[in-house]
Amino acid sequence: MSTDAAAPRAKFKQMTEGTQEDWAIIGEQYFAFAQELPKRIIDHLMLLKGDFGGFPVDRLEHCLQTATRAHRDGRDEEYVVCALLHDIGDTLGPTNHADVAAVLLQPYVSEENHWIIKHHGIFQGYYFFHYLGLDRNGRDAFKDSPYYQACAEFCHRYDQNSFDPDYDSEPLEFFIPMIEKVFAEPKRSLYKEAM
Repeated sequence: MSTDAAAPRAKFKQMTEGTQEDWAIIGEQYFAFAQELPKRIIDHLMLLKGDFGGFPVDRLEHCLQTATRAHRDGRDEEYVVCALLHDIGDTLGPTNHADVAAVLLQPYVSEENHWIIKHHGIFQGYYFFHYLGLDRNGRDAFKDSPYYQACAEFCHRYDQNSFDPDYDSEPLEFFIPMIEKVFAEPKRSLYKEAM
């Protein structure tokens, strides 16, 4: 959406008053805005820099380590971007960060990758929930999902072990072309799926 006050704007005060001309204006600006999503994602990732939350590395480094491990393990670009963004929701949804990341990724990634990111929080809990008086086996509520093992593997191979201050992560710039590719165009329209 344009922040330029001089840019054309719709004339309605309520959507019930909208015209074809109004929606043409909005549509044109929407598509320009949507193309800038990768830049906004990168800007948001930078909010994680310097935020340690008590962990041995900051949240950005954790995300970089997770993505770097997935990349070096031969995972495809979509999976690597999911690994990079899995905790992007920490700043806006500290109690449901996995949901925030999953909603962002859902139109752009496979059903399996979306499921992994949406559920990684409870699966990651296997490694620490018992220290907080919670059930570390909470993930077993999803044992009948076809993606259960994929999510457990994501957490074990890439997420739970990415808090190493000495790990040689790729820099954020390394992942930018992957982000741009994954977010170039939605794979599925959630509006069409709902209809």
